[in-house]
Amino acid sequence: MTRPVTAGVDGSEESLAALAWAARQAVRGGVPLRVVHAWRFRPGEAPGAGDRETQERWVRETVTGAAASVTSRHRGLEVTTDVLEGDPVATLLTAAAEARTLVLGSRGHGAVVGFLLGSVGQQVIAEAARPVVLVRAGGDRPADEVAGHEIVVGQQGEPEDSAGVLRFAFEAAAARGATVRAVRAWTLPPLFSYSPASLKLLDDAGGPEPYEHKALAEALEPWRDRFPDVPVVEHVEMGSAGQVLLSVAGRAQLMVVGRRARRSAVGARIGSVAHGVLHHAGCPVAVVPHA
Repeated sequence: MTRPVTAGVDGSEESLAALAWAARQAVRGGVPLRVVHAWRFRPGEAPGAGDRETQERWVRETVTGAAASVTSRHRGLEVTTDVLEGDPVATLLTAAAEARTLVLGSRGHGAVVGFLLGSVGQQVIAEAARPVVLVRAGGDRPADEVAGHEIVVGQQGEPEDSAGVLRFAFEAAAARGATVRAVRAWTLPPLFSYSPASLKLLDDAGGPEPYEHKALAEALEPWRDRFPDVPVVEHVEMGSAGQVLLSVAGRAQLMVVGRRARRSAVGARIGSVAHGVLHHAGCPVAVVPHA
């Protein structure tokens, strides 16, 4: 079964921007588009007030109208719609598990700050088994339609740690004819954290910065081989990962970051890097779960 690109819509401007992005993604990948709405009957709330039938009809008409807006622009794109009743987080997580990518809209704070994550979006990102892309409304032209803009991806740890993130970035770049900018940020750890083995690795590499360049090159090697036509820029910079990624966000049509969900007493939380990028990047952001 071919996994669709799935967009969550609720009729808002942000969700319609996410739907438009998802439709372009589906066309590039030659896959179907699925449009979903997570709905719960809310007595006394407009539209329909206490009338369940009227409220459900309004929801279905909203979803159908949203789908029609993309089919009119993308002739031949296979589009399905679903109004799924239930808890929004659970419903969207199920939809994400069945998709190749789940795309959601997010309300922006303005030109400087990127995304305002509600509790639903935050939980879905933290728990989804598949990549989730956040798209905000606004701007004269979608970032992925601006010539020269790159796919920026954050690489951390060992090659196997970032395999899923790099795969997503290279596949996106290949579909768009774009350049991948692979970013690896590094900082000097406290002296007491160096072990004899780590000191030897640094010494063999010629110092901390050459070591980081070598680590990034090794992580990229299998993806360069698999996608030989995708241009790659290797970007190694000292600083926090979130800050370094945001410093190049202005040239990105899409930013790709990984996440490891962290559990707390109040539920799952995404890592600080993904959290910072989601709140401050102006372009769409893909959050890819680590294996």
